[in-house]
Amino acid sequence: MSQINVLQIDEMTLDQLQTYFENEGITSSELVKYYLKRIALYDQSGPTINSILEINPEALFIARSLDTERKNRVIRGPLHGVPVLLKYNIDTGDQMHTSAGSIALENHYAKKDAYIVKKLRDAGAVILGKANMTEWANFMAYNMPNGYSSRGGQVLNPYGPGELDVSGSSSGSGAAVACNFTMLAVGTETSGSILCPAGNNNIVGIKPTVGLVSRTGIIPISFSQDTAGPMARNVKDAAILLEILTGYDPEDSATHSAPPVVSYMEGLPHASLKGKRLGVAYDFCIKNLSEIQKSVFDQALFDLSKAGAEIVHLDQISPVEKKNSIDYHVLLHEFKSGINHYLKTVSPSLGLQTLSDIIAFNEKNKAGCLKYNQELLIESNKTGGTLTSPDYINSRLNDLEHTQNNGIDLVMHENQLDALISPNDVWYGIPAKAGYPSISVPSGFDKNGMPLSIIFTAEAFSEKKLIEFAYVYEKSTQMRKPIKFS
Repeated sequence: MSQINVLQIDEMTLDQLQTYFENEGITSSELVKYYLKRIALYDQSGPTINSILEINPEALFIARSLDTERKNRVIRGPLHGVPVLLKYNIDTGDQMHTSAGSIALENHYAKKDAYIVKKLRDAGAVILGKANMTEWANFMAYNMPNGYSSRGGQVLNPYGPGELDVSGSSSGSGAAVACNFTMLAVGTETSGSILCPAGNNNIVGIKPTVGLVSRTGIIPISFSQDTAGPMARNVKDAAILLEILTGYDPEDSATHSAPPVVSYMEGLPHASLKGKRLGVAYDFCIKNLSEIQKSVFDQALFDLSKAGAEIVHLDQISPVEKKNSIDYHVLLHEFKSGINHYLKTVSPSLGLQTLSDIIAFNEKNKAGCLKYNQELLIESNKTGGTLTSPDYINSRLNDLEHTQNNGIDLVMHENQLDALISPNDVWYGIPAKAGYPSISVPSGFDKNGMPLSIIFTAEAFSEKKLIEFAYVYEKSTQMRKPIKFS
């Protein structure tokens, strides 16, 4: 490994890495050791980013076995020997815990791999460890800081540790990728939890259509909105990971209506924005932006135009834009239903069979568990858990009507759009409620050094074209800046 420049390793793409593997410039075992060293130096000491909660004790052995396969000319694909980090709410049937950042579940070992973890292992990925996250995926307390969990403490934004918001709830996954503690990471999103930490950590995040990626074996918030998705330092690597994650899962009905798996790589060499119509609700997008944030977004619109896109200005995307408050009815009802079902997979010895048990455990261990309270857990527990409430049913149907039929679908059809664009952290909630895909790509920085991004969104199962648009934008702007720890 001495022949490879450190910065080259840190910012190496999957294509470059596989070339080094093939030419014996590096082995998977050496790469895992390199990442472990960086984690020791910068995540657990030094700036103490605190993005990683657990290292897989089998990681080096898995890497060694994959090196042996490579020597025997057995190459499983583009993830062969590649370290991947998982968010702490994704089940692994190994020696690592799955806790969603909660002390209540700190001793929970999943009985088997989540469906997407099995796919990663089959593809030859090295599961390096698990990332810290906002506790219960930021569905515990109204004032819970992004990136905080009682189990793991606070994740810091590496572009301004202790000063800048790391965003949530896939905060550890985002920060770890940004810091080159891993090659790739898998996050999860209910509403903004991949897109926002990707934006705030200057990386790429893809929130897929709900149903493109299996939800089996992931601690839930909302079966209507939950999805796992890739986080990487560039669009192509994120697309490669997404392609591995997608597919039919017999145990997840949402995947049964998804189209056949396609290659997201095929169109990239010839991807173009020429003649593409990109819609933006400009006044809505900029109303809460600072001057420099607005100027960065304006520059992104200019760069898209320069690349050949036609920017179409819209009055609004959906009627829900105008709401003054967020409707949590769907999440409150679905969380209780989902978490009670998930807890049936937890060992009875932990005494946690229902959401009521979680709440009671937190109260009993208040000093460690309730630094920021648990209002959302309590509110969710007041629901019936059977999804029969008129409040829930009406909210769910209204969400679908205003974000799909009379939202994204309508505005795209009426304006003959290819995609919608927005700055990060503006209206990710609309495609989240619709269950539609989005991709976040770095677009610059504000005056405080906070990374900024733009988001491409479109109709259900439109990941392929969104990846191509994002790839062209990324290639023409190159806004990612690597972190340089002293």
